[in-house]
Formats: sequence, C-alpha cells, structure tokens
Amino acid sequence: MTLTGRPAQQRPALLDIEAFFADPEFASPSISPDGTRIAYLAPYRGRRNVWVRGVDRTHADSVPVTSDARRGITSYYWTGNPRFLLYLQDIDGNEDWHLHRVDLDDPSSPVVDLTPLDPGSRVFAVDPETTVPGTAIIWMNPRPLYVDVFRIDVATGETTPLVERTDPTATFLLDRTGRVSWHLAKDPDGTHEISAVDPDTGDRRLLHRAGGPEHPMGIFLAPLPDGSGALLGDYQDSDDLRLLRLDRDTGELTVVAAVDGHSLDTLSAASDDLPPTVFASRRTGEILAARFTGDRPRIVPIDPHFAEVQAALEKLSDGVLDTVSSDLSEQRWVATFIHDREPGTTWFYNHATGESRLLFRDPHLDPAGLAPMIPVRFAARDGLPLHGFLTLPVGVSPENLPLVLLVHGGPWMHDTWTFNKAVQFLANRGYAVLQVNFRGSTGHGRRHVTAAIGEFAGAMHDDLIDAVDWAIAQGYADPDRVAIVGGSYGGYAALVGITVTPEKFAAAVDYVGISDLANFLATLPPFVRANMTNNWTAYVGDPDDPEQLADMRRRSPITMIDRITAPLLVAQGANDVRVVQAESDNIVAPLRERGVPVEYLVAENEGHGFENPENQVMLFRAIERHLAEYLGGRSAANT
Repeated sequence: MTLTGRPAQQRPALLDIEAFFADPEFASPSISPDGTRIAYLAPYRGRRNVWVRGVDRTHADSVPVTSDARRGITSYYWTGNPRFLLYLQDIDGNEDWHLHRVDLDDPSSPVVDLTPLDPGSRVFAVDPETTVPGTAIIWMNPRPLYVDVFRIDVATGETTPLVERTDPTATFLLDRTGRVSWHLAKDPDGTHEISAVDPDTGDRRLLHRAGGPEHPMGIFLAPLPDGSGALLGDYQDSDDLRLLRLDRDTGELTVVAAVDGHSLDTLSAASDDLPPTVFASRRTGEILAARFTGDRPRIVPIDPHFAEVQAALEKLSDGVLDTVSSDLSEQRWVATFIHDREPGTTWFYNHATGESRLLFRDPHLDPAGLAPMIPVRFAARDGLPLHGFLTLPVGVSPENLPLVLLVHGGPWMHDTWTFNKAVQFLANRGYAVLQVNFRGSTGHGRRHVTAAIGEFAGAMHDDLIDAVDWAIAQGYADPDRVAIVGGSYGGYAALVGITVTPEKFAAAVDYVGISDLANFLATLPPFVRANMTNNWTAYVGDPDDPEQLADMRRRSPITMIDRITAPLLVAQGANDVRVVQAESDNIVAPLRERGVPVEYLVAENEGHGFENPENQVMLFRAIERHLAEYLGGRSAANT
C-alpha cells in the first residue's frame, strides 16, 4: 500500500494534554429498565461518577448519584428495583472490587458496601438481570482461592450462597433464576469440558470438549434462556472462531453466526470495559447479535427484532455499534458508536416511533484534525499473515517519519479500529503509529493465536520487528527514529525490544510491564495462578519445572539488562497486583547505576494502569518529552 499523493492538509494545532486526557463529559450510558431515565459517567468532585437524568432531559438537569472523590467509577448497574443502583469500586487500583448500593431516592445518603470482603478478595462479576425480584447474582471469592456464586438482596444486603466451588479451575453457569445449568471444567492438559447440569440433582452430563491453548482467555459459553442449550465460541473444523449452538439433549453443534476469514471478537474476556462479544436482551436474556473482528468490527444480528433496530441505529453514525442498552420493551434504546476519530458518540432511538436524538458528541474534538486508523497487512518472516493499523500524522507528508511501535497488552488481546487516545496523541505530535496483531493476539484465528506457544521473546518479537521493517520498506518510517512503547505485555515487549534488538530502537516506554517472567508468575494472586494452564503455562512454561524456569529467565529482559542502551521511560502503579512494582524497580535501579538515561514514574494511587486524569496527564507529558528528545517529534515545549 502507499499513501503518497494523498491530499495535503493543514497541520493541526497541538492537543492540550490536560483537556485531552480529562475524564469524558459523558461515558458508559444506559437506559433504565422502565425507559424513563438514563445513567452515565461524568466528572464530579474531580472523578468519574454516576449521574442520572430523565430520558428527555440534559446534563444541566442531571443529578450525580455517587460522589467518590478518591477514584473514578467504571462499572455500574441498574437493578429491578427503581430505587437502587449498584456500582463497583476498588481502592487506588488494587482491584479488590466491592459492590456498593446507591439510593436513587436519596443520593446524599451514605453508600452501602454490600460486599464487605477481606483484603485479597473481590467481586468478579455482577448479574442484576435475574427473575428473582430485588436481587442480583454475584461472583466473589471470600475464600481467596475459590470464586463462588451468591445471590444478594439489594435492599437488605442479605447474601445467600448459590454455588461453592471445590475446584478453583471449574466454572458453574446459572440460569436467570439462579439455578446451576452448566459446568465448565478443564482436564489437566487444559482441554475444556462442557457439561449440562441437572438443576434438581446436580448430575452432570458431558456434552463437548474443546481445545485449551486455542482459548487462552477461557471459552465463551452463554446458556440459552429456554434451557434448550447454550451458545458457544469454538473453532469447530475452522480456523475462525464461530458462535455455535450446543444442544443440551444431543450435544449437536450448529452454527449461529460466522464470518469467513473473521473470528468472534472476545476482547470483553479481558475487560468489561472493552466492546462486548455479544448483545443480550435485558428482557429475555436471549443473544441479539454477535461481534466479529475485521478491519472494522462487524456486528452480526441474530434476533430478527434487533436486526431491524440495528439497521436503524447504523443509519445514525458511520462508526460501528459499541454498546446498546434498551428498556424492557426493547423499543427505547441508547447506543454508543466506535469511531477512530469521534469518541463516545451516543444516540437515543425509539423504535416504536422512529425518533432519534443525539445525546452526546465530544464538542472539544474536531474529527478533521485527528488521524484515521488505516488497516494494514503484511507477512511475518515465516509467512504468517499479520494484521495491524497504521496511523499517520495529519498535515505531514507520509514519508520518513519518526515511528512509534505501539504494542498492545495481554498478550491475548488485539488492536482494533477504535478511538485510541494514545494513538491520536502520538499522531498529533508528529509520529507515525504502528500497531500490529502479532502472533498470540486474539481475533485472527486458531493458527494465529497458537503460533505464539513458546515464542515469548522469540517469534512474537520477530513479528514486531517485521512490522517495523515493513514500515521502513514502505517509506513511512525513518529507521533511525523508531521507538517501542507498550503497557503490560506491551511493556514486556518494549523491554524485549531494547534487549534482544537494541539496534532497532532509539527510545522505549515501558508502562506497567513485565521484566522477569518467573517473578511475574510467582506474584500473581492465587486465584489467577490456578487458571493459567491454557495461557501462561501453555505459552511460557511451568515455573515449577526447573528446565522451563530456566527458559523463562532466558526470555526475561531482567537477564539481558546489560544490553539496554536506549533511553527508557518506565511508569508503574504502586498498587498493581498483576505486575508488581518490583518488576519496574528491578529494571530501573541497575540502569541508573550504569548511567543509561531512564525516567521513572510511580503513581502511589494507581494499579495496573493509570486511571486518574492527573496521572494520565503526568504520563503523557513524560512520553511527550521523552519522544521529542530522542525522536524529534512535536511537543508543547518546542512548538
């Protein structure tokens, strides 16, 4: 591909860091079950809090119903009782999530912690859409190793155990009444075993087995509300992840949704904040539509009524549906859209009348001054097809640019077409930004994900280097001005980049990244370590095996630290329970002793990633300075 000869545009003004990385004025909207109110996240007391307003009202008429001044709220839930709303909150990023209740009739009354757990225990998931009035089903681990299932009375806080696990690697799925209907277990080799459970006797009947490492983040399984089966994400005889129906009586598999050459998009397995794999009916629990990967995500309708709704919603935006929320009648909808240059655009739509109304579009951003994400494809050195995105600065000839290789986390996630603040900020500062779905990334088929087995700091890294070489060969990138930047696994990849191939990179940024694979695995919480068979153990190794432990150390940047010469920026949350602070401390100290340029940011009130706006601003000011000094991009200081 080539972009030479594209129309010239004026170079946009520098984005203001504090404004750009402030919390959005309207985010995560949803409509109440009765369709009369809208809840959403917006700033209050310097943090993201939940606001509620009438469906026909504006923010000026809205009321903040939470007032957390310590850390922004990301997840909240309507309940069947119109008086109460629930939300999750941790302490300074420690991920010990508690479920809190808000009284919408009296928002100024004290918030009630419905799950007063001991440190190290947390709420993992919440399902308020049950058929038992006034209750929610929650998954939490009062016993640190075991995630059990409970019913909680929202008004009284009374908690009733529903399922107590005896195997920390097994999962029970419940129907909407709270009865166990399915059991998902793993063989010692990681093979998934899916069994139907008799809700009266508890007897299990094995129906299906699915491979393990090809599902590193677990298998998608959703019981059908009528009890006749379950929807399953599996490859069957294809390289593409499909959405299948598993019959409860016969075990027969039939295709519900599939797109040739594209996989079911399972990003939501990594975080509830990411686009959902499926849309489900609030009224019935039926699956309405499924999301598949592509140059732009694809939404495949399953329910005929939703197909009509989707067709109407898609006329409102040239983006892709992100989230949808409806009232119980499924006539009134609130929909948000994914777009590479328009974040958070939200519409209200009444299917009964055909009325639509724009609820929010960011008034501070001009899409014309932002850079499009361009899908790119090329082959790795062993022939494996690679997909990614190239974002080029606006108003600059797309030739011989400073390049930032931006590596996603996980690694069992994938980059997708969306609004990415880091990407847009870097492009605004004059950098070409290259994202590549290296082997091990999800969303590109069974062969692609399993090609990463045993390839940490090996072929996974080669894919990144092949991507840089492609950008150089195409003329986009200046080979002397390339930086590698990433968070979590991406931070590990950045450290690998400047140890395994130090000649390739003029600078690097390691954001909450792994430096020592063995220490990383040893310091994970116990409930995580119990479920690593199909991901870290399968792909990296078993730390209890001396030979595999030695191999891990050979693939760890900490054992190659003497090769680092590139200037490095390291950022770490002090409360990170996934990648503990020692992973960063142990890199920074010896580099400083050797005199290698290294800047180290530690946020005392953050965990695995910076959430608070002031810390986001601190991080990107540092990234701006770091890259401007060593790659020569724009910055507020030199423009």
